[in-house]
Amino acid sequence: MVTLNSVTGPIPSDQLGFTLMHEHVMVGASGLYTSYPDLLGSNRQERAIASLKIAKEEGIDSIIDATTFDLGRHPELLTAVSEASGVNIINATGWWLDVPRFLNGVSANQMAREFVRDIEQGFRGTDIKAGILKCAADFEGVTTSLEVMARAVARAHNETGLNIMVHSYPTGQVARRQIKIFKQEGVDLTKVKIDHSNDTTDLEYLKWILDQGCYLGLDRYPGRLVSPHSRTVTLKKLIDDGYADRLCPSHDCICLAVLKENADGTLPEEHEFKRNNLHEYLYIKREVIPDLKELGVQDRVIESLFVDNPRRFFEGSK
Repeated sequence: MVTLNSVTGPIPSDQLGFTLMHEHVMVGASGLYTSYPDLLGSNRQERAIASLKIAKEEGIDSIIDATTFDLGRHPELLTAVSEASGVNIINATGWWLDVPRFLNGVSANQMAREFVRDIEQGFRGTDIKAGILKCAADFEGVTTSLEVMARAVARAHNETGLNIMVHSYPTGQVARRQIKIFKQEGVDLTKVKIDHSNDTTDLEYLKWILDQGCYLGLDRYPGRLVSPHSRTVTLKKLIDDGYADRLCPSHDCICLAVLKENADGTLPEEHEFKRNNLHEYLYIKREVIPDLKELGVQDRVIESLFVDNPRRFFEGSK
């Protein structure tokens, strides 16, 4: 057992329970929640609390919130939502894809120091501490600026021991470069999770990632590039091939996002992400788990995907 930084304070890893390993309460842009909150619609906090309360009532105990600074992280919102809903929320430090020009030339060591501060002291102006690190690369590959962030995250990991979640682009097999960087930096790959991996059905590539020691985030449900059922078939094949202990299904759900005006100037009731997933944090409970059972996956294995694997990932146990 280890102690994890949640947004409401330290929690023991054995209290994670049923855990979704890549979700978002809110995404936007840095400072948007405080500077332009109306873009997110009215009753923002109340809507998020209501969504997480429903999730808690149907058995979701914890989520990993992957919202970094450049995605609009607002720690106080996460704390309020966690306290009111009863869902544990572990928030990330690190960086997503939006590296502005004014950070050109900033070193990996500089950024690593900032990330370590988020972990050890708390996000600036708060005592809310990060519980996981994050870096990213997408279809353009690991650009120069994203490599700086990846190395910064790796060095913060080496100093703190904190786990790393990685936004990746499986169609381009971008994790091969990301993992090479981690190896160069001396990262413990058993504490790395390569996310969005069910945007492909390429089992050879997915098994290569797992064979490096990493966990696999199969966290795009229902998703768009691959059908939900095909994603679940890929998950079943990986289970059958002996990788069940390092697979982490999730949604990449977004509860609050910018509402874009209709043609008549009115605002829609829901943002576009929710229109693609009306179940929000419960799609897996309501759709994926029944599909897994239909495919012959036993209840004990299903429980391990959402209870044992997240705990094992953070504890570092085999």
